[in-house]
Amino acid sequence: MKIHKVGLRFAGVSSLVLLASSFANAADPATAKKDMTMSDMDHSSMDMSDMDHSKMDMSGMDMSDMDHSKMDMSGMGMSDMDHSKMDMSGMDMSDMDHSGMDMSDMDHSGMDMSGMDHGSMDMSGMQGGKAPADARSPDYSNGVPYGRYGQPMMMGDMPLWGVSVDDLGYQFDDDQINYEVSAWYGLDERRLSLRSEGSVQTKDEKDIDSLTSLSYWKPLSIFWNGEAGVAYDTKNDKPAIMAGIVGTMPYFIETDARAYLYTDGQVRLDLGAEYEWRLSQHWVVIPEVGLSAFSKDDTDNHITKGFNELETEVRLTYETLGRQLAPYVGVSYETALGSARDQRRQENESVDSSSLTAGVKFWF
Repeated sequence: MKIHKVGLRFAGVSSLVLLASSFANAADPATAKKDMTMSDMDHSSMDMSDMDHSKMDMSGMDMSDMDHSKMDMSGMGMSDMDHSKMDMSGMDMSDMDHSGMDMSDMDHSGMDMSGMDHGSMDMSGMQGGKAPADARSPDYSNGVPYGRYGQPMMMGDMPLWGVSVDDLGYQFDDDQINYEVSAWYGLDERRLSLRSEGSVQTKDEKDIDSLTSLSYWKPLSIFWNGEAGVAYDTKNDKPAIMAGIVGTMPYFIETDARAYLYTDGQVRLDLGAEYEWRLSQHWVVIPEVGLSAFSKDDTDNHITKGFNELETEVRLTYETLGRQLAPYVGVSYETALGSARDQRRQENESVDSSSLTAGVKFWF
């Protein structure tokens, strides 16, 4: 018969407990039953690591009134105990006080607690929940002054500005300077934009044809922005109300569409598109096309109803200074469309024209 050391130790302790209880019962059974608790028992020398709890049925035990606060289980070797087959489904432990129990070394990995009902557990005293109203100051300064630099701001909340010169070039055959300049000030979600485009003749009367607009700019979606404002056309010498959409089409085609309503009822529509074909980190080919159309005839300003003019240009640019400066050379071509061709022939004006161009584009 093989006797484990653990069994003997447990048997010895049990015998002592039984002996003490029998003597106490003999002296005063009622008092012994009343004063008998487990809080004064010393379990420090009990080694229960090899005990098999698989056949222990604790479903009928009522431990709701037991006070475990004085139980010292720090010396009990329960790390090797197998609790996986213990049936604790019928145990009522709602009133048990486990505050003094030290179970830091116990292995609960095999315990099945899927049938336990946690619905009546009160965890309101645990850390968490809503912070009190005076937990922090609204600006997170906690009353500390910001100093001479003032209150810090997020980058998206800071008003910024920018200037972009998309075209500043000379057309050799037409002896004119073309330009397209835009500037803006504001935030990412709203800006005030100033834009001007046109041409300046370098000989004869040196006429200036320009279309300048001041508009409110706002994103409409991820790839599209809206504009609305006022404009002035020096060629027609008339103010107008402007509205437009600017954005990026699939395949990264930069697109803009702007409509102008003049004071005399004339409506102008400008459509443009360009694409940046990057050959290397510095060399870029930029094809560009533009269309203009009008709602009615205006013989004084050489305007006919419908599409009037098509402008195309191909540039070869070289980007320098972190792509902020890009000189270019290119070829431009302009042609009249529809009734505008007949009108130009009657006035002995050229219908088509092409020219070499050279210039620069930059931004800051």
